Amino acid sequence: MEAELYKQNPWWNALFEEKSYRREIYTEKILSALTSKEIIFLTGLRRVGKTTLLKQIISHLLKKTKPEDILFLNLDSFAFIDYSIHQLVEKYREIHKKSTSDVFYLFLDEITAKETFEQELKSFYDNESMKIICSSSIATLMRDKKAYLTGRTKTIEVMPLTFQEFLRFKEITIKKADRAKLEGYFKDYLKLGGIPHYVLTGDKEYINELILSIIYKDIIAYHKITNERVIKELFVLLCQRVGKPTSYNKLAHILNISVDSVKRYITYFEDAYLFYIVDRYSKSYNERIASPKKIYIGDIGIKNAITDFKDLGSAYENLVFLKIKQLQPSYYLENSIEIDFMTKDFVVEAKYNQKMEEKQRAVFDKIQVKKRVIANGVDFFT
Repeated sequence: MEAELYKQNPWWNALFEEKSYRREIYTEKILSALTSKEIIFLTGLRRVGKTTLLKQIISHLLKKTKPEDILFLNLDSFAFIDYSIHQLVEKYREIHKKSTSDVFYLFLDEITAKETFEQELKSFYDNESMKIICSSSIATLMRDKKAYLTGRTKTIEVMPLTFQEFLRFKEITIKKADRAKLEGYFKDYLKLGGIPHYVLTGDKEYINELILSIIYKDIIAYHKITNERVIKELFVLLCQRVGKPTSYNKLAHILNISVDSVKRYITYFEDAYLFYIVDRYSKSYNERIASPKKIYIGDIGIKNAITDFKDLGSAYENLVFLKIKQLQPSYYLENSIEIDFMTKDFVVEAKYNQKMEEKQRAVFDKIQVKKRVIANGVDFFT
């Protein structure tokens, strides 16, 4: 155990600096949250950079904090499999001769690797002096367990790279006036998406391994699913339907399973941050839940790796969704004419270098909202 603690905390013995690309939008949120006592949870799709963010925060803290006042634990490590978080913390205190009243920072990567993490975190929060930052890729367990921690947490969802981050991550500088070059890199972004390592390498084996990791670790293993084939086939079907109204009844018929099973499995995909579901806008609750859903994927590069890079319009619409996701949009449907996104204050139609048809424009213009936006090309993302 002690050897692994030293291995995971190299700053105890040497200078440490995390030099990878700094995602300011998240580091600023995390550093701001550190000023309160709340336990910080970083959530999101696997491989979006949650662990890197933890290391960047550690690197920042080391400028003003003693190295021995920072403990990082990758709880998914085989070396820690037989130990509770409390036991690991006690070993840390033994190494650095710390009492329970000594303040320190506790970073817990892959917190859901420990089944009773919520009880241990509550005990730490209520009885000891430490600032806790955790990461996880499974929303189900986080949601269920965090009920035990009500009023003690702050959650920050880490998303794939935005287009602006994509350019900075690849160290690309483009003037807005250089239109052709900007459009060319945006098309690369439409294809690759925003998983940092995949953005740099374009390694399809890496993205395929990521997909299998999510499907097996976060869905099949966690939910103890015996029919692996159905999960894999449903994943492909959902990728093929990104941006399209999708009937759960039709999916059930194709897969020869019950509608309830389809709903449950899609919820598992949502909880792994792999897919997001958008309802139809309606004042009628019955109509809203009975209408087909629209499916969007957590990272467009994953879809393109499965379905090939053909449908630019679908990929573009997915990126628009990810940009406005926090506003919880619905889609609008009137007389078989669809508008992509509607929120309380505005509507958005995603058109990748296309014009709206006359009938669609008429519906778009008459919706009673404060603002109407036609997302057309790269400008929506710059």
